[in-house]
Amino acid sequence: MRMMNRLSGKRESRNTEGPQLDVRVVRTNKVFKTHKGGKTASWSILVVVGDNRGQVGVGLGKARGIPDAIRKAEEAARKSMFKVPMIGQTIPHEIIATHGTARVMLKPAAPGTGVKAGGAVRACLEACGIHNVLAKSLGSRNAINQAYATIEAFRSLTSPEDSASRRGVEVNQLVPWLAKARKEEEDAAH
Repeated sequence: MRMMNRLSGKRESRNTEGPQLDVRVVRTNKVFKTHKGGKTASWSILVVVGDNRGQVGVGLGKARGIPDAIRKAEEAARKSMFKVPMIGQTIPHEIIATHGTARVMLKPAAPGTGVKAGGAVRACLEACGIHNVLAKSLGSRNAINQAYATIEAFRSLTSPEDSASRRGVEVNQLVPWLAKARKEEEDAAH
């Protein structure tokens, strides 16, 4: 646990080593537990963490205070981070995923479209670094289930190279425009 600086009343600065991550608090929920002596309040917080370059993770944290709950959720999200296959700044193909009663549909979009999504889905997409995508929430509007459904959609995505090798077909035959898109990615990286 971090110690408070006595003079300034602020937390010590976080560890600046390693990659800089985009941390987004998606949902806060005040919950109560009833005991013999009364009710005890605590906070349940959903956090999405991403590096804006294709890695994303989501986590839940629960504690008596909001800062502790955010810290716990952020640690859980960092542990669950994984790489999302992307083509440029969009996803490789359309996907529908579910978690609980929440269903999320993601479709790739042309450059310049932007992120057409709302709530928890938007937070996951932006933290991941996907900038051109169309999304639609088809089931429950529960933010936690939507976030996990979006993460499930990310896990279900496959890159065109993997699909081509699995089918035993050349990538250019499966996706003729992919070579141009990958070249543009390289030029943008340099």
